[in-house]
Amino acid sequence: MDEVKDTYKTITKPSEETLFKDRNSKFYGYAFPVSSEDDIKECLEQLRKIHHTARHHCYAWQLGTETLRFRANDDGEPNNSAGQPIYGQIQAFDVTNVLVVSVRYFGGTKLGVGGLINAYKNSAQLALEASEIIEKTIDKQFKITFGYDMMNKVMRIIKERNIEIVSQKLELECEYLITVRKNEAEAVYTIFDTLFKVEIKEVE
Repeated sequence: MDEVKDTYKTITKPSEETLFKDRNSKFYGYAFPVSSEDDIKECLEQLRKIHHTARHHCYAWQLGTETLRFRANDDGEPNNSAGQPIYGQIQAFDVTNVLVVSVRYFGGTKLGVGGLINAYKNSAQLALEASEIIEKTIDKQFKITFGYDMMNKVMRIIKERNIEIVSQKLELECEYLITVRKNEAEAVYTIFDTLFKVEIKEVE
């Protein structure tokens, strides 16, 4: 059976500021790790405060691991001359949960659409090269519920399969929230599902 792809690449922290120049126009590049559109808004607001005199804040982002969402924004530059080349670099570096922004200060000479595409592509590339890119696993979460009499059996499986317990509630019954790599999720689900007096549910 083919292994399911259960890893993705992302960045761990905001990149250093990078600078690309072309005919006196300056393009400041940034990459940010993001997990929601609220994160994206916040990063863009911060940059607008820092670069409040810049004419264009062009950007692209991609969110998600299995279902991808993305957006490219030209922020007043000619159509597809800024956001799209930036998004092209996100694809080239094969990263997700990331926002890449290029802030342009106009230098007095028009670059033309070809020049802009090249400048924004280079600016995005520099920002991603300045980032620490890591590989993470795509995980699934399950909730398992069982009585205290099953605790030893459940714990043995958790140890044997190296399963991470995210949280636990020990009240009238035991309730564990566990996280499992996508590749192993089906097997782990089956083990617990066939165990007498243990209930397992996937958590979205």
